[in-house]
Amino acid sequence: MLSSPPHAAHLSLVCLLLLVGFEASLSVSAKPKSLKEVTDGNWEKILTGEWMIEFYAPWCPACQQLQPVWKEFADWGEDMGVNVAKVDVTEQPGLSGRFIITSLPTIYHCKDGVFRKYHGARTKDDFLSFVDEQKWTAIEPVSSWLGPSSILMNSMSALFKLSMFIRRCHNYMTEQLGIPVWGSYVIFGLVTLLAGLALGLLLVFIADFVFPSRRFSSPDYYQKKQVMEQARFIQRQDEDQEADGEEDDDDDDDEEEHDGEKNDVWRKRRGSPEGRPEPKEQGYADEALRKRMVGSREEEQDT
Repeated sequence: MLSSPPHAAHLSLVCLLLLVGFEASLSVSAKPKSLKEVTDGNWEKILTGEWMIEFYAPWCPACQQLQPVWKEFADWGEDMGVNVAKVDVTEQPGLSGRFIITSLPTIYHCKDGVFRKYHGARTKDDFLSFVDEQKWTAIEPVSSWLGPSSILMNSMSALFKLSMFIRRCHNYMTEQLGIPVWGSYVIFGLVTLLAGLALGLLLVFIADFVFPSRRFSSPDYYQKKQVMEQARFIQRQDEDQEADGEEDDDDDDDEEEHDGEKNDVWRKRRGSPEGRPEPKEQGYADEALRKRMVGSREEEQDT
């Protein structure tokens, strides 16, 4: 019986190893990554299911220390049914504004669109117990109007994107084009001024189109306006005349009442003895008579 040459056996072994390695690489590439990446384009997928999300920056020392632990937690989280993800805030400024990231690293827990901020220890066992024992139920969730899908946070996301775009433009002009820093500031100032003027004119045109002026609504606008002003003037004159007539009537009534009161007083004086004035001579005679009577009484008393 003939034996196969040694080089043929070696060749078969090499082919077998290559085949096994190729299959292993295919299985690894087909297997999804345990640590997912969330971007501005796919962030809405975290609104369904359970997620643990880390916000980090490559230059942050604390974030660099957390990366191995977070990767290991992601491998365990896949078996627990929780999605583990990370967000690079330097590449995704919109998500940084949407979640109001003020410190790094920041970790959020999300369950069916309800977000809670993680404040515990940053070890693999703590992360696993936080999810497995549902410790997140003891944390107050983020308010709906501060949630990442609210109108306010959408505005914040757009603002952060705009700020990052301006920063990149500034770096490009100063580093690539060689424009001085003050020149970049002048350019941004002029652009802001022109943009404000253009926006103001646009708003004026829109307002004039939606609410057109009445002067252009009909050709006889000024004629109608003059007629209305004349009618108001005539009405005002009539009201003034009526007011003057009422005042004159009131004055006449007051004079008549005053004259009537004088006549009543005069009648009373003429009809009563107290009201008639006494003649001057009669007053003197009465006084002399009174003195005589007093003198005669004194004489009688003396006698």
